Amino acid sequence: MGLGDADYCIAFCVANRPALDHYPALDTLQALAPGELTHIVANTSNHWRKLFSVYAKFLYQLGPRAGWPVRWQDYRDNYLLQANSQTALLFSPPPIAKTRIHIVAGKTHATELGLQGLDWLDAHFAINRADRLVVSPYLDYRQLSNERIARLAQLVEAV
Repeated sequence: MGLGDADYCIAFCVANRPALDHYPALDTLQALAPGELTHIVANTSNHWRKLFSVYAKFLYQLGPRAGWPVRWQDYRDNYLLQANSQTALLFSPPPIAKTRIHIVAGKTHATELGLQGLDWLDAHFAINRADRLVVSPYLDYRQLSNERIARLAQLVEAV
């Protein structure tokens, strides 16, 4: 359950969800409608703006795809987590799906999920190549800095 494209290729898994509208009770994967991300940001804490921004910056670090806007900010506002974006933000444990990449945001969340088979590379990142799973710092500018976003992109490319 979460926000994003049902045909996602990459998803972040987070422990919390927006405390707004129907999101606390959401029990499916729902693509955002145009303007919905802006609505979430405008009606919740700054936390969600940061989370969505770091997610978009990470995708641009992987390399923008054909048809994407030049600026990651425009991608975030107009495409991220929408239908056909191939992205998702999951509020549930990552399903094991070898055709998709799952990134668990936060060491604490990974511990709470009881994930197995993790190879901790350093204090910030762990990987389970067999399950195409990466644990990264939380999607926040302080925890997932530009340097760490670049490292995460390298790890994702390696799984």
